[in-house]
Amino acid sequence: MKKVQETAEKIRTMEIRGAGRIAKAAAEAIRDYTAGLEAASMEDFSARIREVSDLLISTRPTAVSLPNAVKLSSRYSSGNVEEARQEILENASRFIERADKALERIGKMGARRIQDGDVIMTHCNSHAALSIITTAFEEGKDISVFATESRPRRQGLLTIRHLNGFGIPTTLIVDSAVRYYMKEVDKVIVGADAIAANGALVNKVGTSQLALAAHEARKSFMVAAETYKFSPSTIVGNPIEIEERAAEEVIDLSILADLPYVKVKNPAFDFTPAEYIDMIITDVGIIPPAMAYTIIKEHLGWELGDL
Repeated sequence: MKKVQETAEKIRTMEIRGAGRIAKAAAEAIRDYTAGLEAASMEDFSARIREVSDLLISTRPTAVSLPNAVKLSSRYSSGNVEEARQEILENASRFIERADKALERIGKMGARRIQDGDVIMTHCNSHAALSIITTAFEEGKDISVFATESRPRRQGLLTIRHLNGFGIPTTLIVDSAVRYYMKEVDKVIVGADAIAANGALVNKVGTSQLALAAHEARKSFMVAAETYKFSPSTIVGNPIEIEERAAEEVIDLSILADLPYVKVKNPAFDFTPAEYIDMIITDVGIIPPAMAYTIIKEHLGWELGDL
């Protein structure tokens, strides 16, 4: 249980960050916990699996990859402890393998949409989006990148380090400069923390204004997302909760002591309407936002009765 608690804390504090990395870490935590779990009865086994699952899911409310990873990894149908254990170990290992392969598949399919000479803008630090960019570059395409700083956590610094490691010409810009530089951009590629059944995107705050600027400038706006980032619960009308993070990520709280009429809002994510999205590049193919429901039904396999 201690290792699960450590993983949960790393996810909560964003030591482990990014929807894909969160999902994989959760699946690994469940796999390792289950492997060493000693349970006197099936009831005890089930209760403990529910306990660790709930703990992991509670750490980040917006990234739907987290509950999807937990639920897909911790599934079992057997009424026998050892058989149920084996089911979870197999499901978790299958999810981890699938997550690793998904990035490669997204990279290869997405790179086909990148042309020689393209200038690409990206936001935050998405491994799926970066897989497309780096794959296109390694295929010999002459490309360059604008990367946003992505305040307040400045995930853009991770992105520029990653791109620099491949030798890709990259320009770091402040978030508020996306519209100014959009005229120099050919394509926008972002990741996803969640995709609703209607194709709307939930991603790092600032994504929606980037999509709006791209739409206004008639530039292609593409989303890179593994299938486990689609949100089954939105089929039955459950909204995706937007995580509100601490004010100290934005400002030194001592400054606020002298400003009694000032408050700070720090949403971690925002919503981008489906009509601003040209395509979603997934590990099972490139789809329009309108096909999000199909991905949920066919690839996550969640029926309405499960929600």
